[in-house]
Amino acid sequence: MAYARERVQSRPVDGSINASAPIIHHPDVKRMLMTMRAYTEGCRAMATVAAAAYDAAHHHADADTRKQNQAFYEFMVPLVKGYSTEMSLEVASLGVQVHGGMGFIEETGAAQYLRDAKILTIYEGTTAIQANDLVGRKTARDSGQVAKAIAAQIEKTEAELARQGSAAARAVGKRLTAAREAFAEVVDFVTGQIKESPNAVFVGSVPYLMLAGNLMAGWQLARSLLVAEALAKAGTDTDFMNAKIITARFYAQHILNKAPGLRDSIVDGAESATALALDAF
Repeated sequence: MAYARERVQSRPVDGSINASAPIIHHPDVKRMLMTMRAYTEGCRAMATVAAAAYDAAHHHADADTRKQNQAFYEFMVPLVKGYSTEMSLEVASLGVQVHGGMGFIEETGAAQYLRDAKILTIYEGTTAIQANDLVGRKTARDSGQVAKAIAAQIEKTEAELARQGSAAARAVGKRLTAAREAFAEVVDFVTGQIKESPNAVFVGSVPYLMLAGNLMAGWQLARSLLVAEALAKAGTDTDFMNAKIITARFYAQHILNKAPGLRDSIVDGAESATALALDAF
């Protein structure tokens, strides 16, 4: 953000400045910065919620509540490890892109972040290992019961967004519903095909991880929007709360909306992913 505020190049396309301007005035740079912001806040929120569930699983007074939180936490672990690390790589790559040519050399340090971020997708056992865990131990083993219970919680958030009724809440609710429905269809596909067609299921394991992680991060930002709108209305830290609202809406409309496409790849695309003979590669 600091570089984007300082680097001067080209006039804004809307003519708002009649001279070369800092690149943060350009729409595509704003889009990249918002993407970096949304991924970062979404993944942080997802990790924080998982950590809270871990604490409740170990320290809550009620045994059933401990059990529910343990199940939720265990489902979230591969998402926090897999989705967050993959998206950190995306964020670092966008950081290089914002810097342009300066990002590809050592002076700014942006390229070092990109190189460092790549190892994150390997350190945790590689993304595919996390995805296999999500498919096998976290979804198929209990016939998708925990996954479906989480989907039911997300549906409650959708209802809250509908009651809230603001333009931002409606926009986020629309995308959250579509993503949750895509997730539910994939869970049914995984549990229904795991024994009969394991290759068809596991070829879509990483896309499933990306869909589930995207949904969970988007869900947490939707929850943050509900709180932020209430606090903004009360006059509490209005600028900060408005930024939270805008970020949640951006995530829904630019990132969460990818979920249905991932569903199509997983459910409809297995055959094409495995059809090519080994000696044809």
